This record gives sequence, structure tokens and C-alpha cells, in this order.
Amino acid sequence: MDISIIVPVYNSAKYLTKCLDSILKALDNFVGHGEILLVDNNSPDESYSIMKKYQKEHPEIIFLDKQMTPGAAATRNYGAKKARGKYIWFVDADDTITEDSISELMQVAKEKKADLVMMGMKRIFPDGHSDYLSAVCPNQTNYKSRFVRYGLGPVQVLIRRTWWQKHDFKFREGIIHEDMELMSALILFTDNYTCVDKPLYNYFQNPESVLHKSSWDPHYFDIFSALSGLYARFDEAGAVRDYYCELEWFFIWNLLIDSARDFGKFKEGKNGFKRSREMLKQYFPNWRKNKFLRKKPLKLRAKVILNYYK
Repeated sequence: MDISIIVPVYNSAKYLTKCLDSILKALDNFVGHGEILLVDNNSPDESYSIMKKYQKEHPEIIFLDKQMTPGAAATRNYGAKKARGKYIWFVDADDTITEDSISELMQVAKEKKADLVMMGMKRIFPDGHSDYLSAVCPNQTNYKSRFVRYGLGPVQVLIRRTWWQKHDFKFREGIIHEDMELMSALILFTDNYTCVDKPLYNYFQNPESVLHKSSWDPHYFDIFSALSGLYARFDEAGAVRDYYCELEWFFIWNLLIDSARDFGKFKEGKNGFKRSREMLKQYFPNWRKNKFLRKKPLKLRAKVILNYYK
């Protein structure tokens, strides 16, 4: 088995057919063997019947139905445990992949004997406009520094399964931002890294997703435990000193730009600004001097300062 595509599923009936059709088409264009693992996390909508229908029609689809902790982390962990492919790729049920994606990724992975292959990603917004998130490539200056700062998601990398198992990587279950705690640290554990800088993944900005809710969710505060977990991974690897400025910038961006948007939308989130200040004082007391922050436009730097004192 060359590749295992792991698709976590929860309330994805609106998007699942389009997602599965894109994966099946990509597998048809791939000269090799692949499987699709559909991991259902107790979906109350029509996702179950869609998955069973596809499983009946396509022998490469395996349906995994198991009671587990709510959230994408548990489904990804379970899928990775059951996967048989030399490589694994996590694909979200509300996204799609291009028809040549598997062929291109697997070709590069085998040629380079890579543990990680990062790809470019097309980000598509509800109004139809899109932008491109490029891959971090090893021919770029200080590519590991870029990788740590990038904040990529699990969908943007092809992963050698035995390498993933060797290091016992897992997403922390029971929180959102679970990928943030892990993904930037992956580069610490390999030099066998390469990229395909093409938009092979279509990332739809789903307004109904867990990170785009219109009402307050206490899990928005999971950002703090996720960032603490990321710092701990670097600390355990003895890499905090080498990547201090990168981690500092990662904290600044996620606390004072990204999460600040969520905190500011809801009255329940106001305490998040205080907690952000406390976290920065604890980990990075001189964050205002961060070299990456100082290179940013004045408007963004001003926004960061305002969110810090908000």
C-alpha cells in the first residue's frame, strides 16, 4: 500500500461527496495502490449514509466507525493508527484535492526518500475569491525557520507513516488548535524534507467550521494550552534557544492577531486579551523587539500593540 488518505468526518454531508470524488479521481490518476480511510466521529447528519454508499461502490474505501473523543484530533489519531500506506495524508471532509496531487506528491516523496513533503495550497473564501499559500521549500534560505513560523495545518503535508510512528506523534485530543501544538515542531525531527510548490490542496474557508463559529465557544481559549504544548515540544527537543525568535513570532501572531479576532467578537472572549498578555510575559517578556515583528508594516505592528493593551 503506497498511500493512506485519512478523512475525519463529522457533520460533513454538505461537502463529503465533492471531497471523496476528488480523492477517487486523484487515486485513479496514480500508478500505485492507495486507500481512503473515512473516520466517522458520531456524525448526526447524513454523513454516515454517504460514507456507507461510497464504501459499497469503491473497494479502496475503508469505513471506520468508533466512539471516540469529539474533535478532529481523535479521528486523525485513529486513522493514522489503522493506516497501512507507506505515506499518510490527512484531508478534511470539506476540502478537495487536485487530480494530479497524489501522483506528484508520491513521486517526489519516493525520489527524495522524504519523511515530510509540504505542498502549496489554494485557500478559497465563501465569496469565491482565493489566494495561494505557498510551500516552504528546502532550497529557501533558513527553510526550517520558515517552517516553524508558517503555522501549517496537517492537510498540507504528506507524511511517511513509519517516521510518524517512530516518534509517536499524536494530536492532543479534546481541544481545538490541536494541530498548532504539533505541526511546527515536526521539522525538528527530520532533514529528509522536500516540497511541491503547487496548489495541490483546495482549502475552503467553511463558515460552519469549528474555527469560524458565529457564537462563542469556550474552546477558543484552547489556544493557550496549544501554544504551551508547542513550547514544551521545543523545550523537550532542546530547540527553544535555536528557534526562540521563531516561536516568539508564532506566539505574537496567534495571540495578538489571529485569536484576538475571536476574543474581540464576543463578550465572553474579553478575558482572552488579559490571558494573552500574561502568556507573553511568561514566555517572551521582550516580544516587542522580535526581529520578525519589526519587519512588518507599521499598520500591523500598531494592531499588535493595540490588541496587547486591549
